[in-house]
Amino acid sequence: GETNLSVTIEGRRRFPVRVRYAPQFRDGPQALGQIPISSSTGAPIPLAQLAEIRTVEGPTMISSENGLLRGTVLLNVRGRDVGSFVDQAKDAIARQVQLPTNYYVSWSGQYENQQRARQTLMIVIPIVLVVIFGLLYITYHSVLEAAHVLMAVPFALTGGVYLLWLLGYNFSVAVWVGFIALFGTAVQTGVVMVIYLNEAVERKKHEVGALTRQTLKEAVTEGALLRLRPKVMTVSTVVAGLLPIMWSTSAGSEVMKPLATPVLGGMVSSLLHVLIVTPAIFYSLRARELKKEEKLQASKETRERVIQGTAGQTPTEGQT
Repeated sequence: GETNLSVTIEGRRRFPVRVRYAPQFRDGPQALGQIPISSSTGAPIPLAQLAEIRTVEGPTMISSENGLLRGTVLLNVRGRDVGSFVDQAKDAIARQVQLPTNYYVSWSGQYENQQRARQTLMIVIPIVLVVIFGLLYITYHSVLEAAHVLMAVPFALTGGVYLLWLLGYNFSVAVWVGFIALFGTAVQTGVVMVIYLNEAVERKKHEVGALTRQTLKEAVTEGALLRLRPKVMTVSTVVAGLLPIMWSTSAGSEVMKPLATPVLGGMVSSLLHVLIVTPAIFYSLRARELKKEEKLQASKETRERVIQGTAGQTPTEGQT
């Protein structure tokens, strides 16, 4: 063999110590068969009587894991996500390869890391949505108002999913990270829009006094128009910043593109939601409250008229 067993030092020089068979035992397969092997009785037996010695092709190194022999196949995936490739490869192996008994295939590396990250995201994303809803409820002290603003999330999700489908991307860890960033941005823009609408309604109250459905509609329209330009500028800035990433082919672009895609598509769909759907739902909720107030006011006036009519009756009229 070529393994150094020790080192001998002679003066300032060091010499490796190696132990090898004599040349007559290592000149070829037949010579190897003459190597004596000690038996249980102590008598030497030639190796050729115990094993077949021949030259075959095989692995340069035999590795094991947890006491099991292991063969490793390394590959790089380009032009597509790892998850969809592994799913397709699993299906192809199941259909075309008949594994011997006690043989199995396991997928590791980046795919295994993605699977662990996906399991973590399945827990993190619901927690993020619950936290967002809790913060909205603390802000508005109303379940309806919090749910109203949180509706920006499914609208933003729609735009992100559509752009992913259009560009042919599959769901991956990077995509879900992009969706988490998108959810926060969409909710924030919804909160700002509701603030503008509330301020517009309060201004209209100071101008006309009691609100009607018509004045409420005018106030909501004014608030939405006031928010139109800032929202369009915000979305335009985000789109302008993300488009270079979508066109990039440099190192790391295979990760950044799936991350930026849901943000880009979701910002466009959230623009329509914030400018059209949010004011409409806001008007519907306020009109519902206004209708309840009108009913309460009408009921109060009716009770007052009844009380006044009863108090205006004379005792004789009451006996009659």
